[in-house]
Amino acid sequence: MKRMLILVCLVLGCMAVRARAQSPQPYKVVFDLTSADALDQRAVLRWLKEISSVNSRTEMEVVMYGRGLDLVVSGKSTMASDVADAMKTAHVTFDVCAIAMKNQQVQTQDLLPNVQVVPDGIGEIVAKQRAGWGYIKVGH
Repeated sequence: MKRMLILVCLVLGCMAVRARAQSPQPYKVVFDLTSADALDQRAVLRWLKEISSVNSRTEMEVVMYGRGLDLVVSGKSTMASDVADAMKTAHVTFDVCAIAMKNQQVQTQDLLPNVQVVPDGIGEIVAKQRAGWGYIKVGH
């Protein structure tokens, strides 16, 4: 009986170690979106969904400047519902550059709900990289 108990404990312990080794570890990644191109916008939204499905604890931030703002500006975005769906995921944020907003005469109230404004989009990306975040340039 004692041997059986030890054997069961060993098997369960090995299974736990194996399961932990197979589950992906969460990470942090910032996506750099500067394009109004629908292919690029769809790509970043697809990546957010795919990454979340593999590991819901991964932190993801989309930083938009230049023409990338079009993804989250009411009336310009053709994917507003997809953006809203992505933001329902616990660890996804969308940030727009205040400088780009000023240059394009976009007001905070023009943004989709829950989109955040950062003072400088490039500075935001650099700060994330310094903090150990991975960097992905969105483009095709």
